[in-house]
Amino acid sequence: MRGGNFVDYVKICCRSGKGGAGSVHLYRDKITAKGGPDGGDGGRGGHIILRGNEQLWTLIHLKYKKHVIAGDGKNGGGSRATGADGKDIVLEVPLGTIAKDVETGKVVLEIVEHGQAAVLTPGGIGGKGNAHFKTATQQTPRYAQPGMPGQEIWNILELKILADVGLVGFPNAGKSTLLSSITAAKPKVADYPFTTLVPNLGIVQYRNDRSFVMADIPGIIENAHLGKGLGHRFLRHIERNALLLFTVPVDSENIKKEYEILLKECEAFNRELMDKDRLLAITKCDLSDEEYRELLAPDLPDDIPIVFISSITNFGLTELKDKIWQLLNSNPV
Repeated sequence: MRGGNFVDYVKICCRSGKGGAGSVHLYRDKITAKGGPDGGDGGRGGHIILRGNEQLWTLIHLKYKKHVIAGDGKNGGGSRATGADGKDIVLEVPLGTIAKDVETGKVVLEIVEHGQAAVLTPGGIGGKGNAHFKTATQQTPRYAQPGMPGQEIWNILELKILADVGLVGFPNAGKSTLLSSITAAKPKVADYPFTTLVPNLGIVQYRNDRSFVMADIPGIIENAHLGKGLGHRFLRHIERNALLLFTVPVDSENIKKEYEILLKECEAFNRELMDKDRLLAITKCDLSDEEYRELLAPDLPDDIPIVFISSITNFGLTELKDKIWQLLNSNPV
């Protein structure tokens, strides 16, 4: 998918429908001249509803839909007839979408399952008809409740991609090449930084028809959490990943320092990322030999599992998938 088609943030105004008014009606027919109250209730105003759709992975279909308006409920009628409910508006969204109130920034709801539906903006309640207000001392009430007004709220919809493994690395660290080597995804790959402009997803086929989902986000640079570079726009996409796969090329001047910078950026963005399992893949090992890799050992991080790989020659990719599966399932393969 082209970069311009990937939209993970939209701001929309949701206006739910107002409730219908209750009816003021007294029963009459050819043999009853003065019957009791039989006014029906008004219908509920229409809701604005979000529903998960696993076939979607971007919010582009909502990018230009700035105002969403649900239908009003109908008024009640005689013979205790209830007015029709207003038409609900259902917005299909990709899994991993969260909705926030613009004014407070509070997360209102999140959609994580296919078919999951949740009311984003509830419609107004319909008013009660005069049949509800009959008492021993007031046999023919001539009043009913008006319908409650709907709500008009500005909401932010944000997409946080759902994946098992999130790739984290500097630009040109070999993340996209790795994704294209072990999945059917076809991200853009080139020998210059910031080739990846949007997140990419791929399904990794594993042993015995098992699989897991891997996500690649644009490369992170130092101080990304302050808004520098491109990666800061997409750091939220790794918040729901079970495992963070850090990638540092073997020809880096200081592998340990690069890893620590990446880790620091993740922590500064969201401290909860530090609670996730982590794995370090040292990429581009086709540029080195075994002797060189042994010399690197004393200078590598000692608090994280490490796998040497080459996406060009497939060196270490089986070991990498085994280790990922082990960490995802907490069971040895």
